[in-house]
Amino acid sequence: MKMKHFVSRLTAGIACAALVFGLTLPARAAAPAETIRVGSYKGNSLDVGERSGLIISPSGTEYTVTSSDPDTVAVEQIVGFWVAVAKSEGTAEITAANRAGESGTLTLTVGTAVDPAAPTSTDIKCQPENLDVRQELIQLINQTRVANGAAELPVSEALMTAAQACSDQHYTYHHNQEECEAVIAAGYSHGFGSNLTVFTGVATVDTAQHALENWIKSPGHFQAMIDPKCDSIGVGVTEINGVTYCYMFVGRPDTINPYG
Repeated sequence: MKMKHFVSRLTAGIACAALVFGLTLPARAAAPAETIRVGSYKGNSLDVGERSGLIISPSGTEYTVTSSDPDTVAVEQIVGFWVAVAKSEGTAEITAANRAGESGTLTLTVGTAVDPAAPTSTDIKCQPENLDVRQELIQLINQTRVANGAAELPVSEALMTAAQACSDQHYTYHHNQEECEAVIAAGYSHGFGSNLTVFTGVATVDTAQHALENWIKSPGHFQAMIDPKCDSIGVGVTEINGVTYCYMFVGRPDTINPYG
């Protein structure tokens, strides 16, 4: 009987100790998820003097963008879009935050300065206006994807480079081999989907919207835009002599590039 009473008291004591231990453990806060994605057209490494458009998603939201070191990388807002400007060698963290307090970060490293004696390129793809159009087009495509049940796509520097290279060729119809070779040369090793549209007489401010509408009206182009199997996106826009050439490349990691 005494033994039974002792066991009962011991069990109660252990239970009580366990309860006290559980109550006195500090609550472990879950690490906040980064809900905003920040990317750079030209990747995470820039040269002094380079400018790179920033891709911030989800799209359709107003963001405040800051740099941890504006003397290394400054940020500018041009016609509603954000651009990183490499000022000096070093590293800076770019932070985009919305009104709800959610934020995302991107680390940019600035390397060797551009030789000031080197001739300045007049290539249209280097102009900030073209970066704005390309960024707007990506945002419109991602908005279209979300509206049709597909996820937004992150920007691929390789596909951006390849798409711009193809639009700069002023193609008026698809050149499959050249497109495949451009994608491989830019560094994307898988298959991909592509859209092309060419038009005249559209003001620069309407270029992205016009390209999107052309692709929405075409069933094949529309399906390429909202394909759920894609993993990334890149676009190219060239406007010359009143004619606009727009390319979209979407990465398909489940397919093969025949020229790879």
